[in-house]
Amino acid sequence: MSPFSLTEDQIAIRDMAQDFAAETLAPHAARWDEEKHFPVEEMRAAAALGMGGIYIRDDVGGSGLSRLDAALIFEALSTGCPTVAAYISIHNMCAWMIDRYGSDEQRQRFLPKLCTMEHLASYCLTEPGAGSDAAALKTKAVLDGDHYVLDGQKQFISGAGVSDIYVVMARTGEAGPGGISTIVVEKDTPGLSFGANEKKMGWNAQPTRAVIFENCRVPVTNRLGPEGIGFKIAMAGLDGGRLNIGACSLGGAQGALDRSLAYAKERKAFGSAIADFQALQFKLADMATELEAARSLLWRAAAALDAKTPDATKLCAMAKRIATDTGFEVANHALQIHGGYGYLADYGIEKIVRDLRVHQILEGTNEVMRMIVARGLVGRSKGN
Repeated sequence: MSPFSLTEDQIAIRDMAQDFAAETLAPHAARWDEEKHFPVEEMRAAAALGMGGIYIRDDVGGSGLSRLDAALIFEALSTGCPTVAAYISIHNMCAWMIDRYGSDEQRQRFLPKLCTMEHLASYCLTEPGAGSDAAALKTKAVLDGDHYVLDGQKQFISGAGVSDIYVVMARTGEAGPGGISTIVVEKDTPGLSFGANEKKMGWNAQPTRAVIFENCRVPVTNRLGPEGIGFKIAMAGLDGGRLNIGACSLGGAQGALDRSLAYAKERKAFGSAIADFQALQFKLADMATELEAARSLLWRAAAALDAKTPDATKLCAMAKRIATDTGFEVANHALQIHGGYGYLADYGIEKIVRDLRVHQILEGTNEVMRMIVARGLVGRSKGN
């Protein structure tokens, strides 16, 4: 890729995901939202096209693609349904953590079924009392022979109760980030249970539950890497997760903009199509411009993460903040353009607004993104 264009392969990847979204996700998105249906079979169809292990190595069935390729895929999928695309993003993040930090035995054991999405995965970091301050988590994993005994609770976990694999950050040592390890907990492990499916503003097509550990015994062989690097693993996963959720915001907002353009050409007021009014033209122009600017930064951050540059984490935080803020604002403007019709479920705009709002909170709130960027700037000014 040049700084300003995609390769033919990347265009083909994007178009493949776009076609899948239009044919498989978009026609059912409103119903899935209303019925709170988790479309597992449709996600497995996406995995059959290589979207279950996008940046996982190919020896375990992954597609071996780049972070930029992933951003293109998630933006395209989100034009069909941001909720489903976002869950596939989380699943990919969990699979990458195993691929990157797991032993060969762990990779061979877990990843083939994750790449096909025969098995689904959930990321378990947030707790009732540890959200933005993730290093304060209290879920404990106490060593007992060749097992850890887990006790604690995770909150707001996507896919909980349905997923087969839970990538859990738990405290195996002292307070703070250095005492955290990452442990893979498999479905049906005794002592693993789930709270009720949360009633949410959006993201209704994926379940969100508490994950509860009560004397939950997990083999030591399920720990990723040595003890004490779990916080590092969690944060490394979030660099990519932030790009993915930013891409999901761009895709949802692009879908809302496309609908607004079509609506503005059809809707008449005062004897003319509202697309003829300069005020609305300027609004549409601003929406398109802001999306393109956010997309450019997201691609820049994805390229930095692929290249493992020193500023990749900072750029991922910048891109996540801009893309999710912009995505929500563009979707909200699209609702306004539709007037009263935008407020009705039939037009699909209000669902996009509801779905995109949470993107400003998860994978690190946008206030935390500012903290990450600021720390990078202050560190640089001190010569660090």
